[in-house]
Amino acid sequence: MHDDVSVELKDNVIRVAPRFETKRAQSLYGTARAQIANLVEGVTKGFEKKLEITGVGYRAALQGKNLQLSLGYSHDVIYPIPEGITITVPKPTEITIVGNDSQRVGQVAAEIRGYRPPEPYKGKGVKYANEFIFRKEGKKK
Repeated sequence: MHDDVSVELKDNVIRVAPRFETKRAQSLYGTARAQIANLVEGVTKGFEKKLEITGVGYRAALQGKNLQLSLGYSHDVIYPIPEGITITVPKPTEITIVGNDSQRVGQVAAEIRGYRPPEPYKGKGVKYANEFIFRKEGKKK
């Protein structure tokens, strides 16, 4: 993993320890430990991100190995689902992304959200389920 960190597997226990007493080794030790913990959690439980779509006529649907998004453009956005990622659409306004790699799940969620990020005036767009959108007041007459 890193040259400053030693990782050993013995009796179904993974031991991670810094090799030196430097600040870099200490920093990378924490990083290596967290990455291994995420790998274990990904294989045992998996990672999940939920997206919500807000807006009149905005919807999502699965079409074979593609995700079809109607987001108010003149054409539908077709997003090919990458290997190792499972996307489900329980409702036309909800998307659930599941996978065992935390980084890839987050990246796919960010790419889908990037097609139409939520805007602050009407709140239309694709947002994370736990995200709060700061609303702005419209212009005055």
